[in-house]
Amino acid sequence: MTTPARSDPDVLVIGAGVVGLCCAWFLRRAGRSVTVVDRGEVGDPAACSAGNTGFVGTQGAAPLAEPGVPATGVRWLFSPESPFSVRPRLDGALLAWLWHFRRHCTERHAHAGFETLLALKQRSLALLREMCAEDELAGMLTERGMILACHTEQGYAKARRTIPAATARGVPLRDLDRTELARLEPGVDFAVAGALLNEEGAALRIPAFLVGLGRALRARGVDVVTGAEVRGFEVAGRRVRAVRTARGDLRPAEVVVAAGVWSAACAGMLDVGLTLQPAKGYTVTVPAGPGTPTRPVLLSEGKVAVMPLGDRVRVGGTLELSGMDASVSPRRVDGILHTARRYLPGLDTGRRLDVWSGLRPCTPDSLPLIGRVGGYDNVSVATGHGHIGMGLAPAGGELLAQLVTGVEPGLPLETFALDRFRKGTS
Repeated sequence: MTTPARSDPDVLVIGAGVVGLCCAWFLRRAGRSVTVVDRGEVGDPAACSAGNTGFVGTQGAAPLAEPGVPATGVRWLFSPESPFSVRPRLDGALLAWLWHFRRHCTERHAHAGFETLLALKQRSLALLREMCAEDELAGMLTERGMILACHTEQGYAKARRTIPAATARGVPLRDLDRTELARLEPGVDFAVAGALLNEEGAALRIPAFLVGLGRALRARGVDVVTGAEVRGFEVAGRRVRAVRTARGDLRPAEVVVAAGVWSAACAGMLDVGLTLQPAKGYTVTVPAGPGTPTRPVLLSEGKVAVMPLGDRVRVGGTLELSGMDASVSPRRVDGILHTARRYLPGLDTGRRLDVWSGLRPCTPDSLPLIGRVGGYDNVSVATGHGHIGMGLAPAGGELLAQLVTGVEPGLPLETFALDRFRKGTS
């Protein structure tokens, strides 16, 4: 634990996950004094940022809400291998979220969402290259390309149809024939109809990147205070005057709520509602062997990610709207590994070295919530980066810092407005 050097920073960032740390990075780079508080440690295994595959780069910019998703919803609901599921329950916030999600399952919304997410991913990759040139983060980013493996002929044909639009937008996506796939990954048995390669597919070492980012922030004068759960706010008029934490009160000039799935509860203390749902995802770490790829692989139809980690390989997938329940479902874990074996029969899934589940903050349109909180002059929010948060966080942090410091934003902030669902403008 650390003790803050000052109780009145320019900006207090609530949340030390990848989004909160990126907000702090760019705020500090803009010359602001910054304190970050979190209930846990940086890189805490319980946090959403700690257990994922670390995929970044320009692959995977499609929003969850796409045409055809509602039609497959009932089938997915009861399948342990489904990439997206909902635990049925009487919950008004969930029903409202699902209503907005259904509204966004159109060609128009999917296209607009893709364009925005791709722009965020492209900017994030450029920023990560800069960040990982720093001593504390050296070696944290690997760029060997990402394979998009398609198990079925139908899936392969669908993937190939995306190549012209992707390349037109600057994504280096190309078709791989079997000879090229075998050359890229010699000795790996791919049970696939075909594959694509995104040469800008990249990955971060997780959780080492988070720990290194926390260390780099401290070296630059940012106070990162752990064990500091937020317990309330002192409000006067349109301003938050103090933030009460388990480690004492802080009196910042600006407050940024970037606490992942806990952002909704935190904002709720200020009587602010966020259209946000926790979405549970899993990763399973197994031993690497002869059947393990050496570069990241996305198993297309199954929405499962395979990340090599030296003598281990991490397999991740599933997006389950199950409330604030982060418990592990053996049925879901078995489903993820079964999907992985269908594409990679040589993958050794018999011994599970680690099983992790975490909650990702998701919006109905897959775009983050970044903006000022209505009714307050000094409170902003950065959350809702969902299952691709690692690849969106740097650009999101930069946008938040631009908002707080009054710099012209790199993207239109109305796209990420906190009240866009209530206004019906998204």
